[in-house]
Amino acid sequence: MAKDPQPSDIQIRVNSRRNNSVIHPVDQSDSAPASATPSPFREIKHFKKWVTWLIPLFVIANIIVFIITMYVNNCPKNSVNCIASFLGRFSFQPFKENPLLGPSSSTLVKMGALDVNKVVRGDQGWRLITCNWLHAGVFHILANMLSLLVIGIRLEREFGFVRIGLLYVISGLGGSIMSGLFIQSSISVGASGALFGLLGGMLSELITNWTLYASKFAALLTLLVIIVINLAVGILPHVDNFAHIGGFVSGFLLGFVFLIRPQFGWVRQRYAPSASARPKFKMYQCILWVVSLILLIIGFTAGLVMLLRGFNANDHCSWCHYLSCVPTSKWSCNTDPASCLANQIGNQLNITCTSNGKSGIYVYPDASSSQIQSLCIGLCG
Repeated sequence: MAKDPQPSDIQIRVNSRRNNSVIHPVDQSDSAPASATPSPFREIKHFKKWVTWLIPLFVIANIIVFIITMYVNNCPKNSVNCIASFLGRFSFQPFKENPLLGPSSSTLVKMGALDVNKVVRGDQGWRLITCNWLHAGVFHILANMLSLLVIGIRLEREFGFVRIGLLYVISGLGGSIMSGLFIQSSISVGASGALFGLLGGMLSELITNWTLYASKFAALLTLLVIIVINLAVGILPHVDNFAHIGGFVSGFLLGFVFLIRPQFGWVRQRYAPSASARPKFKMYQCILWVVSLILLIIGFTAGLVMLLRGFNANDHCSWCHYLSCVPTSKWSCNTDPASCLANQIGNQLNITCTSNGKSGIYVYPDASSSQIQSLCIGLCG
């Protein structure tokens, strides 16, 4: 005859998933014979599973903003030639100008791209937020939105829309601040900083909730490999790795604040009266929470003050630019915007690139500034 379970004889069932192990105290009668006396202890849903709606909403919002950006861009009107011209005003800029199949840089600036000069001298601090919702092209937005769905839905299901929404937005701001301190000669757009914040949050969540995981070291190794690979991609040209790093560090610290879970013993004692009293959180969790919150407040305050005062971090770190791009024989890390001298004589437009001396003569009456810029990029590229 099966023995009735005692209050202290609570089994633990571990449901292992990719990068996550959820622990539930369960009734021993799950494995006991059918004739056994039912246990007075029901299954405890320790970790509530949330319905995911915010991350899909973020994806839809990013796609809508990209469509609006392409509508505003209106390539046929503002450029000499366009890719996929059958799309009309939604067609893409030439490859030399934008290899990602997207709008021009001037359109991105108009829509809210991160331009340090406009933030510092034009009092347009809102660009630190809006740049996270813009993308440079079809390839750019596809890569970011697929990553957001894979990472974000898992996190929102486990922690809810409030915490993950705050983690996403604040990490994006952290990435923008870091980018603005180092990249001051070109614009920056994309949700990558916020995405790396989610990765950073996953890492700190694993650390602070270490005892709740079954395959701890396997989960840690897998996550570290993913993070290292993604950061390594950032050394390619035209990729803002400073936004990645800033977003990752912000998300890593925010994870200790937002993604902390109660220890298992604290939950169990509410259902097992004989269990010894335990605090809700372990000491190391509380220490990490306090330290991370202090570092976040100091970091964001100092970063914003330095950025708004026109601080250029490159002047104080001669090697830091290698964190975002490593020059090789295959590519250059020069991100200076194309600059040309233009002279309109009747229907004839003469353009000379100031960086390489190349000149071009075009029959283009009354060329607009965006058209001249498009031709300039072709000469200087």
